[in-house]
Amino acid sequence: MTMIKAKYIWMDGKFVDWENAKIHILSHVIHYGTGVFEGLRCYKTSKCPVIFRLNDHIERLFDSAKIYRMEISYSTQELNTVVVDLIKKNELEDAYIRPIAYRGYDALGVNPFTCPVCVTIATLQWGKYLGKEALESGVDVMISSWNRMAPNTFPAMAKCCANYMNSQLIKMEAITYGFVEGIALDTTGYVSEGSGENIFAVKNGVLHTPPLHASILPGITRDTIMTIANDFGIPVVEEMLTREYLYLADEVFFTGSAAEVTPIRSIDKITIGQGKCGPITKQLQDAFFDVIEGRKEDKHGWLTKVG
Repeated sequence: MTMIKAKYIWMDGKFVDWENAKIHILSHVIHYGTGVFEGLRCYKTSKCPVIFRLNDHIERLFDSAKIYRMEISYSTQELNTVVVDLIKKNELEDAYIRPIAYRGYDALGVNPFTCPVCVTIATLQWGKYLGKEALESGVDVMISSWNRMAPNTFPAMAKCCANYMNSQLIKMEAITYGFVEGIALDTTGYVSEGSGENIFAVKNGVLHTPPLHASILPGITRDTIMTIANDFGIPVVEEMLTREYLYLADEVFFTGSAAEVTPIRSIDKITIGQGKCGPITKQLQDAFFDVIEGRKEDKHGWLTKVG
């Protein structure tokens, strides 16, 4: 999936031309993965562009930074303002937004403390993460041979650059074997998440999803879908799930800022339900897009207008 460059990227207080947004090759983040980041979207609506759960994403960026003892020298409100200003400056009606805080150039060694914490925000055009047709037809996935990290190794609650080496192994394996995505298990063999998505299963009208202690990222779209399900009176249960539970589910779907709400039609070449987007997945998916695309009331205050 190709990204389309914009005019400017914001780097530590300055709007920099896209081609000149560079860091030193000996920056700490390049060698040791010492960065935390976010991914969120701005959507075009009939009135104005809107950013989905901007403050929640920026707050999670700060939470990730706190875990890694990184002091960000801006406030959440300052970065929220930068995101809005950057979208305006790049003249975008819809965009993928990538804030990142990372350890920059000073010393080369495992100890990161002398390296400055730099902050960059990019906004760009980027298509549907798993393909536009995936939102309707669903995707074919596999259970990965790679597990998510064990507790007290890498903190799963931090959206850290280094963690995504694990995600790359899951993704590359899936693609190599002809699948769109992989589902990782945790170190005890229970379902964790996709390479970059949370996962839900529907069984007998009940929504099931792994809990935070299954080595998952606390997804903001995950929380959104749980809230929407509650609005509809759909029961939501957070519990440890086995891989075979997914095989026998009526519906299974991914959620994520990039993946949005993507149905899964098969796992390990076992058809899930009817092999297409199921009725509850469709109901939640429609409600999600109705809010973010401005067709229904934003009663939870999820949208930030870019006016």
